[in-house]
Amino acid sequence: MILGLVVRDVHHAVAFVVVFSNAIAGSWALTAHYRETARGRPLWWFIIGTQSLVYVQAGLGVGIQQSEDLEPPDFHYLYGFTMVIVIAMLYGYRQQMEQQKHLLYAVGSLFLMGLGIRSMLLG
Repeated sequence: MILGLVVRDVHHAVAFVVVFSNAIAGSWALTAHYRETARGRPLWWFIIGTQSLVYVQAGLGVGIQQSEDLEPPDFHYLYGFTMVIVIAMLYGYRQQMEQQKHLLYAVGSLFLMGLGIRSMLLG
């Protein structure tokens, strides 16, 4: 029971990290779209880390749901699942949009931020 509360607290804390890190990633990628000095490997490593947190968050949520037999609002599942799909779509379109990949990831990261906020409000 105590472990469940800890996992729930971690899930809650990681939600904030996901939202804020996607806001930073989106802003950084948007800046990189316009300024070459903002481009580079650190941006992509940050985006990889930020998007990986979405999968960690989803795993924690599934763990909580299974261990406590919870039924969160349906839209909480929808937004979480959509975040995973958006990441896959961003990765899939990166080759086709090579000239605008920074803009693609800027919009994608800001969209993920919005989905995270919406999911937090419903969950």
